[in-house]
Amino acid sequence: MNESDSILSSVLNMTTLKLAGCKLGTFPAFLRHQSKLSDLDLSDNQIQGSIPSWIWKLESLTYLNLSHNFLTDFERPLQDLSSSLTLLDLHDNQIHGQIPFLPRRAVYLDYSANRFSSVVIPANTGDYPAYTIFLSLSNNSFHGHIPTFFCNFSSLQVLDLSLNNFSGSIPSCLMAMTETLAILNLRKNGLRGVIPDEFPTLCALRTLDLNGNQLDGPMPKSLVNCVKVEVLDLGINRIVDGFPCSLKNISTLRVLVLRQNNFHGSIGCPNTNDIWKTLQIADLASNNFTGVLPGKSFTTWEGMMPDEAQTLQYEITINVYYQDTVSISSKGRRVQWVKILTFFTAIDFSCNHLVGKIPEEMMNFEALYILNLLNNALTGQIPSSIGNLRKLESLDLSNNSLTGEIPAQMADLNFLSSLNLSYNHLDGRIPTGTQIQSFEAYSFIGNHGLCGPPLTTNCSINEKPGTSRTSHSENSINWNFISVEVGFVFGIGIVLLPLFFWNPWRTWYWQHIDDLLYRVFPQLNFRYECRGGKYYRTLRWQSH
Repeated sequence: MNESDSILSSVLNMTTLKLAGCKLGTFPAFLRHQSKLSDLDLSDNQIQGSIPSWIWKLESLTYLNLSHNFLTDFERPLQDLSSSLTLLDLHDNQIHGQIPFLPRRAVYLDYSANRFSSVVIPANTGDYPAYTIFLSLSNNSFHGHIPTFFCNFSSLQVLDLSLNNFSGSIPSCLMAMTETLAILNLRKNGLRGVIPDEFPTLCALRTLDLNGNQLDGPMPKSLVNCVKVEVLDLGINRIVDGFPCSLKNISTLRVLVLRQNNFHGSIGCPNTNDIWKTLQIADLASNNFTGVLPGKSFTTWEGMMPDEAQTLQYEITINVYYQDTVSISSKGRRVQWVKILTFFTAIDFSCNHLVGKIPEEMMNFEALYILNLLNNALTGQIPSSIGNLRKLESLDLSNNSLTGEIPAQMADLNFLSSLNLSYNHLDGRIPTGTQIQSFEAYSFIGNHGLCGPPLTTNCSINEKPGTSRTSHSENSINWNFISVEVGFVFGIGIVLLPLFFWNPWRTWYWQHIDDLLYRVFPQLNFRYECRGGKYYRTLRWQSH
């Protein structure tokens, strides 16, 4: 220890030290002598290498945040963690190998965004963490089956194992522990099999995220016990089931993602329209849903019309929150929202087999940001009340069978930055003097009746663009084609008919033709002979 460190250690006897974002490259050496230090924050620096073993010997340390650095491993020999440590945050480093310990008294443990591949499982049940509320191992290199070890965390409220390489089936005990577990995130692993039907009667689950696995079978019936669930994301699996009417009484549901599964049948529930008043994100894309869109059900989706903005999050402890994430198709690409605000609303029913008209009731979602109905079999006109969706940023109605003109009210959508109306049966003039004309032509192609910028098809001044304009154009093309044929036949007739039926003309014609040929080819010698009142031409080769 140098002289400056000695001075600091003798002068400073601190309890809290926050050096986040100070561009530190190493651990300050004087910290090892701070016996009363309880809160240490060295996050968002440039510290590299190993976590020193002396840091675990600080007996008063309760809060340690080393996140957002370049740490790679733990200095050996490993020491037991301070018995008083309640929060340990190592996320977003480059630490690899095993997690060597899980402090028994820690309430908050975040090992996410590293390169961990396994956990050292305690030999004795008494060594299991008894107070841990939050545990995140997300975005690491874990593989194999999910250890049932996690089911022994008796106080756990948040378990995040997402973005790993876990395989096999989901342990049933994870579903059984949702009596206390509020957040279960197994997103983007390689899990297979059915979702265990083991949700307890007093289910406290708030978020269930199983997106991006290979789960199959039906939805578990006991999920209906989870009456507090707000986020249900089962997208990108192989689940085979009908519309989840069993969840119709869950009044807290805000996010429903069933994208890219094998759900089928009609959207909506028979004998009731009063479902999901708080729903703000509905992603049912890429399934086998059929039938018409249930306009009456949409009248109860009050979550699409929020009055105030709040963040959809779960409070773990005081001022410590878990925030849900969701991926939504917006502006032609998948966008991950790491913070879901209650004012953000989206509907994606694309790539199904829906028919009928776009319901007028859907036009009352004044807070809607994204509306995606592409690749269905919707008919009828685009509702003129679409102008009510004043916050709409992305609208995709392409690949349907919509007819009529583009409503002029669409010009009122001042925040619209992505528009696709291609491949329908729309006609008429694209509304002028609006930002609609600023979109590329591909937003309107495949509608043979549309005209005006940005398309190259011009609208006539004195005619209504659309079907009449198209049929007029087609008639003009047909008459031009026919006139050429008539002229050709008439010209041939003028020449050939006299040759067949008028002998003087035929004689005169062939004499002139023969004279012309004789001048060009003097070797030819033509002679005409009269037989029975008709002239016959004979040809002889004349040698010189």
